[in-house]
Amino acid sequence: MGWGLAALTRLAGSKAIERAGLRKPVQNVVSAATRSGFRAVGATSRVFRATSRLGKPARLAPAPDAGLFDLTPTEDQQLIVETVSEFAAEQLRPAAAEADTKLAPPDGLLGRASELGVTLVGIPEELGGVGTERSVVTNALVAEALAHGDLGLAVAVLAPSAVSTALVQWGDEEQQATYLPSFVGENVPAAALALQERTPLFDPFKPSVKARRTPKGYRLDGAKSLVPRAAQAELFVVSADLEGRGPALFIVESSTDGVSIEAEPAMGLRGAATGKLLLDKVNLPAGALLGGGKQEVFADVVRLSRLGWAALACGTGKAVLDYVIPYVNERQAFGEPVSHRQGVAFQVADIAIELEGLRLVTLKAAARAEQGKPYAREVALARKLATDKGMQIGSAGVQLLGGHGFVKEHPVERWYRDLRAIGVLEGIVLL
Repeated sequence: MGWGLAALTRLAGSKAIERAGLRKPVQNVVSAATRSGFRAVGATSRVFRATSRLGKPARLAPAPDAGLFDLTPTEDQQLIVETVSEFAAEQLRPAAAEADTKLAPPDGLLGRASELGVTLVGIPEELGGVGTERSVVTNALVAEALAHGDLGLAVAVLAPSAVSTALVQWGDEEQQATYLPSFVGENVPAAALALQERTPLFDPFKPSVKARRTPKGYRLDGAKSLVPRAAQAELFVVSADLEGRGPALFIVESSTDGVSIEAEPAMGLRGAATGKLLLDKVNLPAGALLGGGKQEVFADVVRLSRLGWAALACGTGKAVLDYVIPYVNERQAFGEPVSHRQGVAFQVADIAIELEGLRLVTLKAAARAEQGKPYAREVALARKLATDKGMQIGSAGVQLLGGHGFVKEHPVERWYRDLRAIGVLEGIVLL
């Protein structure tokens, strides 16, 4: 997105921005191998070390309550979404087919993605970011825009921000000082929020990974599944069942003894280079426990992750809609466009209707979450709609293209496979 950011840099210095009162938002934005079939040790990790001390954890303030539910993006949100949408169209969409085939993002793509400053928006200014208040709605809009380009690559791009968001929301001052500076530099580390496991009917609140207390901290044993960019990741936030307390979150550096990675390609999200994270007697210091092991913290992580998947479903569902409309209008059968047939037109209309409903409840949940209001009900609705309607939209996209929907020449078959992930995955993304 060097082109987009270069344009923003020029825009930041223009008099038009000054007159519009947008100079500050623009300046904030501008400032800002699982393919192998063998097991490998964790990625060679940078040394995470606190270079300064914080007197207390830095948190983002809740967004103000406007008293009305308004879906209209603010001016700075609109600017961010336009920039991300341009990146998704120019960088993610053209690279998606190759990434799906090679089971990995193209070289340099994620480096260009880090220039967008996706992680910066969620990190407070005192820690080097550009955030001033919780931006769950902004994060949802960014996830939606990226998924419109490609869902698998969007997951690869967003995975590090899930870890930085967790550290901002629930990390203590030592954890923030140690890890967050790496997320505001030019070389953002590959990182992942690992909740998913291969257990049938997996319940994220009952992880099979076990955490036991030791004299010096904790010991973790078990495995996490479908971790994005697992072979390259330098940092993980891992869920585990802490003896006597239930599910908890732990910060795990990839260089820790006992951490290894195993290839795990999946039906969809192949561009995210998913792998299995194996934890064999991994010893962690006492300071690795995130959020104090509080159950309400873990519940928030699960809910905000599910909300992220709903936002991703909105973006990919919109990609399906935007692709099938011109196709059915241009495809001729019996001397007229196939869209003249009611059976076709109604399917397209159904996609648009279900998509609007899903997007409405997703943004409502995001708005309540960022204002500090209860949002569990809205997340449950968004999760249900994203799971059911996301798969229906993907299936309808394939069906509307007929035989073309079954071949890789058209992207709808990939979007269908990706949308199947919405209802089965936990973690990975976090709004």
